[in-house]
Amino acid sequence: MKISKKNLKVLCIALCLILLGSIMASVFSSTNGVKVKKIKFDTDNGYLSGLLYMPKDASASNPKPTVIVTHGYLNSAEMQDANAIELSRRGYVVLALDQYDHGHSDFDNSKYSDTSFFGIWLPFWVNSMHDAVAYMYEQPYVLKDEAGNGIIGVTGHSMGGFGSTMALAMDEQEFMATGIRKIYCGLTEGSDFLYTGLVGVDAATADALGGGRTMGKVAAQFDEFFFNDSAETGGTVRHKDYVSTPDGMTFLQQTAAAQANTWYDTSDGGRRIIYEPAQTHPWNHFSKTTTAYALSFYTEAFKDYQDGIRSIDPAKQVWQWKEFFECVALVGFIMLIIGIASTLIELPFFSKANTGALEVQPSPTGGKKIAVIIIDIIAILLPGLFFTPLMDGGAGSPIVNILFYCGIVAAIGGCAAFVLGLVKKSGKQLPIGGCILLIAGVLLAVVAKTPMYQNNAVFTAPGVNSIAYWTIACTLIALVIMSAVYVCIKSRDGAVLANYGVVLKPMAILAGICTAIVTIILAYIVLFLMDAIFKADFRIWTFAFKTFDANIIPAILRYLPTFLFFYLVSTASITVNTNTEKTQGFKGYLLAIALNAGGAILWLARQYITLFSTGVAAHPESALSGIVLVAMAVTLTIAAIISRNLYKKTGNIWTAACLNGILMTTMTIANTMVAFK
Repeated sequence: MKISKKNLKVLCIALCLILLGSIMASVFSSTNGVKVKKIKFDTDNGYLSGLLYMPKDASASNPKPTVIVTHGYLNSAEMQDANAIELSRRGYVVLALDQYDHGHSDFDNSKYSDTSFFGIWLPFWVNSMHDAVAYMYEQPYVLKDEAGNGIIGVTGHSMGGFGSTMALAMDEQEFMATGIRKIYCGLTEGSDFLYTGLVGVDAATADALGGGRTMGKVAAQFDEFFFNDSAETGGTVRHKDYVSTPDGMTFLQQTAAAQANTWYDTSDGGRRIIYEPAQTHPWNHFSKTTTAYALSFYTEAFKDYQDGIRSIDPAKQVWQWKEFFECVALVGFIMLIIGIASTLIELPFFSKANTGALEVQPSPTGGKKIAVIIIDIIAILLPGLFFTPLMDGGAGSPIVNILFYCGIVAAIGGCAAFVLGLVKKSGKQLPIGGCILLIAGVLLAVVAKTPMYQNNAVFTAPGVNSIAYWTIACTLIALVIMSAVYVCIKSRDGAVLANYGVVLKPMAILAGICTAIVTIILAYIVLFLMDAIFKADFRIWTFAFKTFDANIIPAILRYLPTFLFFYLVSTASITVNTNTEKTQGFKGYLLAIALNAGGAILWLARQYITLFSTGVAAHPESALSGIVLVAMAVTLTIAAIISRNLYKKTGNIWTAACLNGILMTTMTIANTMVAFK
């Protein structure tokens, strides 16, 4: 048994990057002696988890002002790194909270009496921050005033902002019975009263329940969801000026349009402010500007409790270094995955995954070259062109119906090719291609008309369901294009399934699957170790490989077939399109990325260039879908790199496709809300 020096070098570099990134991320998480630890505690609604940031001088004998920060829908505690790190290094106790059914927290599923989207979405965020406040209030290191009122601030982004608003309102209602306020102040980011109004807390109610507290809002000018003027119609992805809206004026208790970034006194003795950075919704929690607003807010809110709090300029921030080094670790993690898989296929049994290098095909010339370029452009553009209809319109919507008719045409063409191949006795190529085209066309037509992933009790990650639908449709679009090209062009040139990396050897398939599974297990062992030792995961902004609890494995298995199907087809597409004389080396990787992620990247570029240049996005109705596409573009880019690297080493699609399918499904489910575990 001999392992190549090249693979050993890749593994060593990968582990060094992971270790360096994790160590330095830990250093910048815990500046000024802050200790970071994971905590988990039971509540009346399940259990909550989070990262507790403890200044070195915080104790029962020296309690500190405390801030609880939390994330938005589909995220986890780590999305509040900026606020948590900067507040704690200044001397505040900080709890970065996983809301129920996110991260490592879990809601009592028996309380989900309604399995519709809102039925499972409303209960957990209404209670998450309130329950976390109840826990933190009882901790001896949390400061209280002489009357027993908690000196606790609450900050949440998006859905976390709704939870913070609810916690403030519920705390004031409890004060009427107990005479104790557990929450002293609150700052929300990226949330208004749109959804809290569904449970009785609109702008006027929140104002009435202010209780003389210091309160603020970060209302980004380009927020995709909230802070809308009621006079505007036609989608919410547009420029905003919240202080001039009725809800904004109610919050600030002003009768005319107020000024952003300005403090206003309220009739109950409190103070309020609205910050309006020129940002989008997810930009809030990855922003020096918004973090500085939060620091300034809490300096003002806790101005009577500044003993032991460090006076550090809000502009002086270090959280970006933690993010940088976690990105370094992310690069190392991808290298580690490729290195482990490449090493395994040199070992007994796993080596059966290697079916021999594929023969490099001549690059097309003349008319065929032009045809290939046109086909590639179409293949790159279609996922982006159908993104909004599939994600936001769904099955049966007008534009998605185009796919229905395309599927019918493809099925008819496939049937004709199958029959023609049999009549002409032209070998297996034409009948096989026709059969695949027929099946792909029929399935595309069915998917275009059939609502899928609708049962939230089965597909228990609601935020993934529209992504899964887009994915399955894109898979079938790609399969129709590939099989049509095979029937019309490649079969005439003598191409066979092996040119697509489809090598039908049972032992090769089994060894490829085993290689993928063992690779992911070993890579995640490293991830869990880095998390346990350094409290670090591997991420950049909203994209992250993070740890998870075993109770989400059933959800991973439910979604796995969908994403595995996609990566089987996409890896075959990358194989046949980048295994030519002129697509070797770096050019091949660029083409692979374009085929996988090009449509998503172009959609995002058009959406946000239009938004910032005109004030209205290209697709103003695509709020959440546009945001999730950012992480999807990164996912597809990484998957393309893995696919091309491993098919070149194995000569087939099985290891790469299975590895991407399992890896990306696990990553996606670990980073989202999962109900009914």
